Amino acid sequence: IGVRTEGIRGLYRGFLVNLFTLVSGQGYITTYELVRNYVSRYTNNNAIKSLAAGSLASLVAQTITVPIDVISQHLMIMGQGENVGRFKPRSKTSVTFGQSQEIIIQIFRSDGLRGFYRGYIASLLTYIPNSALWWPFYHFYAEQLSNLAPSNCPHLILQAVAGPLAAATAATVTNPMDVVRARVQVEGKTSLIETFKQLVVEEGTWGITKGLSARIISSTPTTLALVIGYETLKKISLKPELIEYRHW
Repeated sequence: IGVRTEGIRGLYRGFLVNLFTLVSGQGYITTYELVRNYVSRYTNNNAIKSLAAGSLASLVAQTITVPIDVISQHLMIMGQGENVGRFKPRSKTSVTFGQSQEIIIQIFRSDGLRGFYRGYIASLLTYIPNSALWWPFYHFYAEQLSNLAPSNCPHLILQAVAGPLAAATAATVTNPMDVVRARVQVEGKTSLIETFKQLVVEEGTWGITKGLSARIISSTPTTLALVIGYETLKKISLKPELIEYRHW
């Protein structure tokens, strides 16, 4: 629909607004490392450290991301019909940031500050488990691949493979809540349970798998960038006397 009515530009509606989520990425990694370091004082279990750090890192990131996501969702569905979405800018010729400003004003007038956190609980229920699962699975897959691969295989390559595998696993488990989250944010619903029931009634059990393949595909380049950037930064930051003890 977006290509038919707006051309290729329609596929990138909300893209500029979404760029602001880069701030949440910095908060995510910083929180992850701080929490992981703190938990390591009490346990050496890698899974526990990853789960705890991933959960709290996601909490911080979603607190920053959800308002941006709410605005972006409304921008992305513009032009899909009069009955889709609750808010629309008055002018169709406005530039993206002009449209965003109008959407922000309408959300605030209608729902107050609460409107920017519509679907916040659903987001937490989606992304905290996703993050909590991704890190343990990432370390698990990296370890298993390391055991199977030749000893001279660069560890970064194995980690680059482990990242998307972990993302696919986590996405499959958490996709039902992600579908519910999107409906809550766009359609203005308040009950997660009622939204889930309505989804199953209208679209059957296949409804909860909606967008899963796209989510897995879209997460692959993101995960690759995260893994390569994260592991490379850790290598650069490592004390010189410890580098020889790490296999890269």
